[in-house]
Amino acid sequence: MIDYIGIHDVQCLIEEIGPGMFIERLAAEIEADYARWDEFEKSVRLASHSRRGVIELMPISDGRLYSFKYVNGHPGNTQEGLLTVMAFGVLAEVDTGYPILLSELTITTALRTAAMSALAARWLARPDSRSMALIGNGAQSEFQAIAFHRMLGIRELRLFDVDPLASAKLEQNLRAMPDLSDLALIRAPSIAEAVRGADIITTVTADKRNATILTPLMMAPGVHVNAVGGDCPGKTELHRDILARPNVRVVVEYEPQSRIEGEIQQMPPDFVVTEFAEIVRRGTPGRSSSAEITVFDSVGFALEDHSALRFLHGLVGEQPGRCRRIDLVPMLVDPKDLYGGTLGGGAVKSRPRRAA
Repeated sequence: MIDYIGIHDVQCLIEEIGPGMFIERLAAEIEADYARWDEFEKSVRLASHSRRGVIELMPISDGRLYSFKYVNGHPGNTQEGLLTVMAFGVLAEVDTGYPILLSELTITTALRTAAMSALAARWLARPDSRSMALIGNGAQSEFQAIAFHRMLGIRELRLFDVDPLASAKLEQNLRAMPDLSDLALIRAPSIAEAVRGADIITTVTADKRNATILTPLMMAPGVHVNAVGGDCPGKTELHRDILARPNVRVVVEYEPQSRIEGEIQQMPPDFVVTEFAEIVRRGTPGRSSSAEITVFDSVGFALEDHSALRFLHGLVGEQPGRCRRIDLVPMLVDPKDLYGGTLGGGAVKSRPRRAA
């Protein structure tokens, strides 16, 4: 029997802990894992692209625990009443190969993406940042707003989306959250108006195309750009000249993957970037001056999902019986007799639960 965490289980955990605290605790787990970067066996994700979207597998291991996430990205799904992104994941013991957790990762991916965004900004943005432009007000936007309010003290959110209904949805949801009562919401008529005066710019658009959401003229000295939406080949949000400017530092999660999927897919192979783990392990701010422009070229990396699965498994381990258990793997009295122990009516045994 292995632990199973479904949508309802995650909803209950978030309600008990609070979304802001949940994201902050998850960010701490992610940061701790980036600090031990060299312990992980890393690879780019395995992607299957189609005309309408992409399906990906994201594996990683630290030698003790192995995990993978199955995730899709289909921007046109919402026209059919379906989610753009859906995910689930597995956490397993390396020594035995046995899975110990099967979990939903649709909601959790949104939480870990926001946690990673805010974590990177805590290292890269100016410490006095209080205003953020949020370009793209779809499914990820509430999570980003909560994370930046909680972890960076953002107090002004400047909203823009090509769909006014998306901005209205975001504004309604945020105003219903008591913890965000001190967050000023400003609906901007254009991207240029939204980013004017913002300390941080977060882009979370969904169109699978090379777009120019931000242009060089929009980049004020000292701004931090959290570029989330450019996350697969042929999908970008930033004009390449932003990245090429001499006063811009570009930070990525895992360089081999970002070269394929991130904003830097637009740049030559020798374009210099910094991996986030290098900043965490150095333990010093990721910007060299208050005037430097920093760009976090976020595509989502398997380590972050590994952290999220460990975090979830630890939470349910603190409350035995909190989550359900499923018989995904046969537990046999005689492990050499698969037929007799399953189809032949043989005896099965239970396996003791292990700590996360």
